[in-house]
Amino acid sequence: MAATPERSGPAHPAHPADDNGARARYVAIITDGNGRWAARRGMPALAGHEAGADTVKARLRDAVDLGVDELTVYSFSTENWVRPREEVQGLMAMMARRIELETPELHEEGVRMRFIGRRSDPVPPELIDRMAWAERLTEGNERITLFVAFNYGGRAEIVDAARKFTSGDEDDFRALLYAPDMHDPDLIIRTSGEHRISNYLLWQGAYSEWVFRDELWPDFSRESFEQSLEDFASRRRRFGGR
Repeated sequence: MAATPERSGPAHPAHPADDNGARARYVAIITDGNGRWAARRGMPALAGHEAGADTVKARLRDAVDLGVDELTVYSFSTENWVRPREEVQGLMAMMARRIELETPELHEEGVRMRFIGRRSDPVPPELIDRMAWAERLTEGNERITLFVAFNYGGRAEIVDAARKFTSGDEDDFRALLYAPDMHDPDLIIRTSGEHRISNYLLWQGAYSEWVFRDELWPDFSRESFEQSLEDFASRRRRFGGR
C-alpha cells in the first residue's frame, strides 16, 4: 500500500527515562471477544462483530475526551481468513457498509482515518476502494487519528517492508512500514482475558506497556478504558535505563 505523506513531528519520538505519571497519547487495542460475546447470547458471530464495531466508535469518542491522539484497533488479522466463510464474507460486507455510512460522520468530528494492512486479494476490491476514499476524505483532520488494522499481521508488515529495504538504519526501515506516520503505542490493551500479542504491531510495540482486561470487547466500557489509562499512568517507563 502506498504511504501517505508524513505529518509534522517525528514518527517515533523519544521518551524520557522516567515517564511516571504521563498520560498515554498513543493507544492500541486488540479488540478481542466479539464471537464469544455473541455466542453467550445465542447470537450469530456477525452480531458480535456489529456490537464490537459500535464499541470501537464509542471508545474512539472517549479517546478524544481522555486526551488520546492516536487510537489503533485490530479489526481483522491475516490469520482470520481461516474462520468460517460465511463469517468472513459478512465481516467484509459489514466493514464496507460501515466505512461508507460512518466516515462522513467521523469526518465532521475531526477524525483522521488510516487503514494498515495488506490491500490485496482476498480483500474485495470494493472494500479497498472504500478504505482509500475514507483516507482521502479525512486526511486533513487533526482531532484524533484512528488507525484500523485490517488484513494486518505484524510479521507480514515486517516482511513487506524487508522486501523493499535495501540499506540504512531503523528509521529508513520504519519508513517502509504500512504507516510510517504512526507513533509507537504508549499502551496496548487486550480484552477478553487472553494474554497474547497475537502478531500485533510487533515493530511498533517494542516498548509499549500492556494492560490485559477480562471484558469481552463489546463490554469494554468508558470506565474500563479510564482504568486502563490510569494503570498506564501509574507505571514507570525506563526504556532500557534505570
